[in-house]
Amino acid sequence: MFNFFANIFGYVLNFIYNIVNNYGVAIILFTILLKLIMLPITINQQKTMKKSAKVQEKVKDIQAKYKNDQARMNQELVDLYKRENMSPFSGCLSSIIQIILIISMFYLVSRPLTYMKHVEPELLSKYTNELKEENENNRYSEIGIIRLKGGEDERVNLNMNFLGLNLSSIPSQNYKDWKVYIIPILYVLTSFISTKITMNTNKSVKNEKKMEENNLNKELIKKEDEVDMTEEMNKNMAIMMPFMTVSIALIAPLGLALYWFVNNLLMLCERLLLNKFFKEEEN
Repeated sequence: MFNFFANIFGYVLNFIYNIVNNYGVAIILFTILLKLIMLPITINQQKTMKKSAKVQEKVKDIQAKYKNDQARMNQELVDLYKRENMSPFSGCLSSIIQIILIISMFYLVSRPLTYMKHVEPELLSKYTNELKEENENNRYSEIGIIRLKGGEDERVNLNMNFLGLNLSSIPSQNYKDWKVYIIPILYVLTSFISTKITMNTNKSVKNEKKMEENNLNKELIKKEDEVDMTEEMNKNMAIMMPFMTVSIALIAPLGLALYWFVNNLLMLCERLLLNKFFKEEEN
């Protein structure tokens, strides 16, 4: 499946590259295009997230009310989701899409000659063997081919110079060059900002709901605090996710980190605009 999406993305990225003749600019334009295509899904997910945050308060009430009757609790929860026309797994779509994009883009940037340039396997095999004979690092053989053979053979040439950075560089292999850390650091910073905005949005929805239901008894409040432990775990996962992905960025060509960084910037703008739009819509 990931090969399939990496192949499709490669055709699009190569089309853009042939226009701008710069790998970094092509990745930025490709990311913008992908965001625009995904916009309807993002809007739907934003609506679902806001609705889910409000429904979750009702879920907590049911869990507290029927904590000693598991069968009744499950039935009430099923009825609740039916009334609200929601699925308890409605939030999974965004995570699944993100995983597909992350892995597919990793495939693409680690093997640009296969998925983007669609170079013949025979030629790749020939150059790969030459790299082995020259004792070149073979973790990303196609990146090595671009570095060593790009100037000689246009079929395997990509202009990867972007604002003074070589997007074929791999931080873990060029750790003495401080410039390779610029994009991964920017990616982590934008990830934390995005996470903070998401948390504040959910907290705002939750506080609004609490003001509407300020007559909750002590038992419900106690149960709500217990359920909040699950939310806290979700927050911790959201904080840890940038570290998990940046660990991949450190062992992958910088092109991947650039894609993630630009994607984060666009996601921040998108989230701020959609939050403002939905807030005005509610008023």
